[in-house]
Amino acid sequence: MNLYSYLADVVLIVHGLYVGFVLFGLLAILIGKLSKWNWIRNVWFRYVHLTMILIVTVEALLGIVCPLTTLENYLRGAAGQSVRSNSFMGQMVQSVLFYQAPAWMFTVAYCAFFIVVLFTLVIVPPGKSRSIDAADSRPNRR
Repeated sequence: MNLYSYLADVVLIVHGLYVGFVLFGLLAILIGKLSKWNWIRNVWFRYVHLTMILIVTVEALLGIVCPLTTLENYLRGAAGQSVRSNSFMGQMVQSVLFYQAPAWMFTVAYCAFFIVVLFTLVIVPPGKSRSIDAADSRPNRR
């Protein structure tokens, strides 16, 4: 395996981590609401999560190929590989990330997912948790 092939696999894994953060981030927010986890209200986590799905949604609406996919394809070409030729780990990640469906289905799915993430900002607003807010409003006893 040459350097370009290795770098293509790294890009593919980063791509998988990106997708995982978006998917499991939403799942964590929804479970966290039910479980009353305070960390799911972290402002940085919530707005990074929102921004990441917004980027994907805008790319889909504008018909832009994901830059990570473009970079991986370039690196595969530089390694002398076909676009779908990669290492064992790369094949595993790629089989999860890329599946066949009409482009419009992905656009609809990304838009729907973005709307759900926006909705979570309403039902589980970022910032202080409710229990902390309630504790702050109690009078001090000395």
